[in-house]
Amino acid sequence: MKHFKSFPLELFFWIAALVLLATADPHEHHFSLCPLANLGLTWCPGCGLGRSITSLFHGDVSASFSHHWFGIPALILICYRIYQLSKNLFNKDFNLKYKED
Repeated sequence: MKHFKSFPLELFFWIAALVLLATADPHEHHFSLCPLANLGLTWCPGCGLGRSITSLFHGDVSASFSHHWFGIPALILICYRIYQLSKNLFNKDFNLKYKED
């Protein structure tokens, strides 16, 4: 239980988001959480980003770029953030074990 409390919530959400995007169908229409799209506006700077990352996971780079040009850099940034958080978690656990011995 001690390790569960020390697990970063941000790391959990980034991993869960990428798993959900990897398992989603990029061609299926879904409900949008975008407040601008829900207000009826046709343009939003972030709309298509999730479909872009989903298309990348399915190996369709051209569709990814057509959904949103920032999909590839966003996936790289999210993966880097997951790496940073995992590294911090590992170093913290390693230091705790080292201090206990």
